[in-house]
Amino acid sequence: MDDGESSMSNEQVASVESIGQDFDDFELDILVAWLATVAVDMSMHTKEPIRDSSLSGAQWIREVLHGHSDRVYEAFRMERHVFLNLCGLMKEKGWLEDTRYIGVDEQIGIFLSMICHKNSNRYLCERFQHSGQTISKYFTKVLQAVLKLAKEIIIPPSFDVVPQEILMDPKHKRYFKGCIGAIDGTHIHASVPVSKQIPFRGRKSTTTQNVLCVCSFDMKFTFVYAGWEGSANDCRVLAAALETPHLEFPRPPPGKYYVMDSGYAATPGFLTPFRGDRYHLNEYRGRARRPTTARELFNYRHSSLRNVIERSFGALKNRFFILRHMPSFALRKQAHIVIACCAIHNYIRDQDKMDMNFSLYGDPMYVAEPTQDDLANIQLTEEGNQINTLRKTIANKMARDNNMPEIP
Repeated sequence: MDDGESSMSNEQVASVESIGQDFDDFELDILVAWLATVAVDMSMHTKEPIRDSSLSGAQWIREVLHGHSDRVYEAFRMERHVFLNLCGLMKEKGWLEDTRYIGVDEQIGIFLSMICHKNSNRYLCERFQHSGQTISKYFTKVLQAVLKLAKEIIIPPSFDVVPQEILMDPKHKRYFKGCIGAIDGTHIHASVPVSKQIPFRGRKSTTTQNVLCVCSFDMKFTFVYAGWEGSANDCRVLAAALETPHLEFPRPPPGKYYVMDSGYAATPGFLTPFRGDRYHLNEYRGRARRPTTARELFNYRHSSLRNVIERSFGALKNRFFILRHMPSFALRKQAHIVIACCAIHNYIRDQDKMDMNFSLYGDPMYVAEPTQDDLANIQLTEEGNQINTLRKTIANKMARDNNMPEIP
């Protein structure tokens, strides 16, 4: 035993001596100092979980869903039953499924927390007690699922039926039975690399994407085309949508038409107002500012009908704060987020007719901030004359019903 210990001791001495032979005194001092620094650093940074809250993401979801209804709406911008139905639909369709650590309700909770409140990834890490990589993974996963929902829920209504909103309104019933919806573009904030920002800068010098939307008179989107640069003209975006077959733009059949502002060209199926006359609703507010001519009366009624698209945009942006400040995702992903928000907008409209956000924008006379329309470059063609004739016919019918001079 003594011989063994003596042998080991000799080996250690030899090892130390060999180190001493490899390094001079200065180098040895540096090595010792480095080893001491590493030892201190390791003692100060022990491995322990950073997400150590007693309330996990799943527990927080359950707490919210079993709490006050206002708390559910504040968290997810929808009522409890709508949230649960959405989770059930995603499971039923096979678009989402529970994983070992994260259930479908928590996955959707992560997604809604991002798009409704524009919460940062770091905030969501703390809220749901997951890593940033996990948060990003499930945000993308739910986004892909909602895009599948969009294909089923962003669809045009039946063109064979006159919308109830028109039939129930005496100001529109006699004149706009052929109208099937409204069209307009809206600007959504875009996060763009500096080298690509110029085409995305619009009038307000901020970077945006121009999003073309069609909506029905129940404030549901029936077509969404996102991703165009903010500097693109509305008329150009619509032309691209019409010329791109795979987008499947819902073209109006003969005798039907959409209402749109003067930023678009008057062509068959697309009814615009008279140019050079008052148009926006706020220009007719007050007894002294009522329509005085057939052209103004037509514009006023046309504007109040087209106003549904402005109200739909208002409800969309008021619910989904991410549309006001988009994170630095790829541009394609940013466009997908816009479509996903429109899809959830439609889903909530189907599930909850009394939704607070829709009620806020439900007044047909809601006045949005007027926009400066870029006048379309008009070329009078036989087709253009057809829609102009329809506009004149409707205006003269209104004039006769209101004892006004007709348009010659």
